[in-house]
Amino acid sequence: QVQLVESGGGLVQPGGSLNLSCAASGSIFAIKAMGWYRQAPGKKRESVAALRTRGGSTNYADSVKGRFSISKDNAKNTVYLQMNSLKPEDTAVYYCNADLWVVVGGSSSYWGQGTQVTVSS
Repeated sequence: QVQLVESGGGLVQPGGSLNLSCAASGSIFAIKAMGWYRQAPGKKRESVAALRTRGGSTNYADSVKGRFSISKDNAKNTVYLQMNSLKPEDTAVYYCNADLWVVVGGSSSYWGQGTQVTVSS
C-alpha cells in the first residue's frame, strides 16, 4: 500500500503565494518521479510540474513557468510546489502524482486525494 498525502492548499489573493506539499509513504522501494496536476471545474486534469528523481530534471506547463517551482526532499519522499504570483486562472484542485516501484508488485502510478487552491480577491 502506498499513500500520498497533500497539504498546503487554501484561499489566496491574486499575486499571492502558496506552497503545496505531498508526502509519499508505504511500501515504497524507489520513486521514479513525482509531480503535480490540477483540474479546474469543467476542465480536464492537466500536468503542472514534474520532477524525475534520477537526474533531477523538471518540467513545467507553459502557463506556470517562471511562477511555480517544484522540489523534492528525497529523505522524506516529499515533493513541494512553490506557487508565486498566483492568478485566478490557477484556481483548481491540485493533485500529487508519484511513479514508483513498490516493495512487492513492480511499478505503478499513485495519486493523492487533492487539495483545493482558490485564487480570488
